[in-house]
Amino acid sequence: MTNNSDPVYNELADLDFGDAKPVSKTPVLAALQAQQEGKTRVTMRIDSKVLAVFKAKAEATGGNYQTMINQALQEYAQGLTLVDVIRDTIRQELHH
Repeated sequence: MTNNSDPVYNELADLDFGDAKPVSKTPVLAALQAQQEGKTRVTMRIDSKVLAVFKAKAEATGGNYQTMINQALQEYAQGLTLVDVIRDTIRQELHH
């Protein structure tokens, strides 16, 4: 965890979480997490260059690189291409 990826990093940086249990080992927290946003924690390998692009874009826009990756995956899953995204963006801007 770094201060550029988590807004509360500075508040928690000095705390000792060495004895902390994972959420999966705490039934109440596991149930609460399951109710939140329908997200699932996964571990996967991403090319370093791809990850660097998302992190740079997140830092430049003040966003979160994980959210940006999730959005890109959602667009891919919906079958959206870059052309579709650009076309929709232009249409939205022309209507303003």
